[in-house]
Amino acid sequence: MTRLEPIIVEKPWGRTDIPADFGDFGGRRIGEIWFTRPDGDVAPLVKFLFTSERLSIQVHPDDAAAQAAGYPHGKEECWLVLDAEPGAELGAGLAVPTTREALRDAALDGSITGLIDWRAAKADDFLYNRAGTIHAIGAGLTIVEVQQNVDCTYRLYDYGRPRALHLDAGLAVAALEPCPDPRDAHVNPTRGRLLVDGPHFSLLHLAGADTAGLLPGWSDDFTFVPLSAGCQIGDEAVRLGECIATARADTIRLAAGARALLSWPAH
Repeated sequence: MTRLEPIIVEKPWGRTDIPADFGDFGGRRIGEIWFTRPDGDVAPLVKFLFTSERLSIQVHPDDAAAQAAGYPHGKEECWLVLDAEPGAELGAGLAVPTTREALRDAALDGSITGLIDWRAAKADDFLYNRAGTIHAIGAGLTIVEVQQNVDCTYRLYDYGRPRALHLDAGLAVAALEPCPDPRDAHVNPTRGRLLVDGPHFSLLHLAGADTAGLLPGWSDDFTFVPLSAGCQIGDEAVRLGECIATARADTIRLAAGARALLSWPAH
C-alpha cells in the first residue's frame, strides 16, 4: 500500500474551517485536496472539495471530443456529499431543453444559472455527471469527488471571477436536454453498495464490519478512501484525510460504524 501525496489547492470559494483530520492550514482558504496517483492517469482521481461559494458552471467532454482536443481521454465524475449546510445545492444538467444558441446567450449574460437543474443537497447524496452534463457545485458543501484522471474542464460561466471561459469548446460538447443519471441516489451510510460499475471506473461504498463479500478479490489499481475512523488495510490503520493506493482490496477491514470508498479503473 502507498499513501498518496495530498495536493492542497487554495480557492477563492474555499473554506477556512477544513476538518482537522486533513491538517492545519493556518486559516488559508482551502477549496480542494487532490490525491495524485504514481501510476499516471489509469486509476481514478480522488478529490475532497470544500465550498463557501458557488463554483463555476462547467461541462466535460467525452473520450472522442477530448482526444480530438489533444487530451488522453474524456472526463466523467461523481460526487458523494459528506456534509451540507442548510440550503446547499448541486446543479446537475439542465432543468429544461434549450438550444446551443440560447445556451451561449445565457452563459454570456449570466442567466444560465436559471437553466440549471439545481437540487437540494444533503449529506450522503450521490450524483454521477456523465460527459456533456452541464453541472455546478453550490456553497456550503463538503464533497468527495471521484473522476477520470484528466485535467479537462470547460467553464461556461464563473460569476464574474477573473478566469478564462471556454464557451466554444464547452457548448460543442454540452447536452441540451435534462440528463438525470440512474446512478443518482441517497446512500445509506451504514450499508455497503456498488455506486458505479463502469464504463470508465468503478466505485464501491463500504460500511461497517461486514465488508468482505463486497471487496474485489483480484489485483488492480485500487484507491482506498476512508470517510471515518476505524478503517485499515491488513494490520495498518488508515485515517480520514488519507488516500491509499493498493494492489489488493481483500485485506481492507472496517470497524463497526466505519465507512470508506474504494475505486478502480475499468478494463
